[in-house]
This record gives sequence, C-alpha cells and structure tokens, in this order.
Amino acid sequence: MKKKLTSVVFNGTKEQENALRAMIAKYKNTKGAMMPILQNAQEIYGYLPIEVQKIIADEMGTSLEEVYGITTFYSQFALNPKGKVAISVCLGTACYVKGSQDLIDRITLKLGLTPGTTSSDGKFSLDATRCIGACGLAPVLTINDDVYGRLKKEDVDGILEKYMD
Repeated sequence: MKKKLTSVVFNGTKEQENALRAMIAKYKNTKGAMMPILQNAQEIYGYLPIEVQKIIADEMGTSLEEVYGITTFYSQFALNPKGKVAISVCLGTACYVKGSQDLIDRITLKLGLTPGTTSSDGKFSLDATRCIGACGLAPVLTINDDVYGRLKKEDVDGILEKYMD
C-alpha cells in the first residue's frame, strides 16, 4: 500500500532541526547510514515530513528521490504525523479472514480517512497494520493504547464515539 502525504502543516522547531543536523553529521561518513539516519529523524519528529527528507538528502549529498524511495518502501517509516487519536486496524491473516477490512471501510466512511492518512486537523490517523499478536481476538483494532477485539463493523461507530470530544 503506497503511503500518502496529507496537507498537515509542518511545524518542526529549530531545536529539532539542530538535533537532526547534529545526528546526520555523526553518521555522515558511515557506509549504509541512511536507515539509522531516517530512524533517528523519525524519533526526533515523530514522522518523516518532506521538509525533513529534504534536509537529509542535502546533508547526505543524495537526491530527495532516493530518500523518499526508502521512506515509502519500508513500513516502519511514517510520512504523516500520527493523530492525537491514532487508529490501527490489524490486517494480519486471522483478522482479515474475520472481517478487519470491513472495520477499515467503516472507519473510512465515518471519518473520511484512508489507511496511511491523518485528518487535516491532526486529530485522527488511520493505519492498516500487519499482525499485532492478538489473533485470538480477531478482528482487532487499536486506538492509542486501547485494544478492541472480536469486532463487527457495527461496533465501530460506538468505539469512535468515545474519541470524538
């Protein structure tokens, strides 16, 4: 599934940028350093906005396309900030067979989000994940640290209602 960029406004701080540039300088002459640089950059910002990818490309003397190619290939990298209400729906085999796609479809209908996106106000984000290890509760979704299992699409509205404030 290709990741999408949303229209969330980037609001990185000077402190974050300084930490990013210092970290890149530490790795700059290390072969194969792009992965640790991207991982550390994501720790600094919480995600990898295009502005951060441009800094990494410039500082590493590589193209933005190369950096973007890595960030979109590996599922560990997020191009959008997680919402205050971060929703993840498991699409592992057990969950998928028991209807997790129906959960995603219902959340998409209710919130207007597709997997990999964040609402423009930053409140909600939706991700489709692989197995989270709760197969006995399939299908499963998580919202922040809360786990909901043995769900039907009809359960989604009531669950989301708890987070609408």
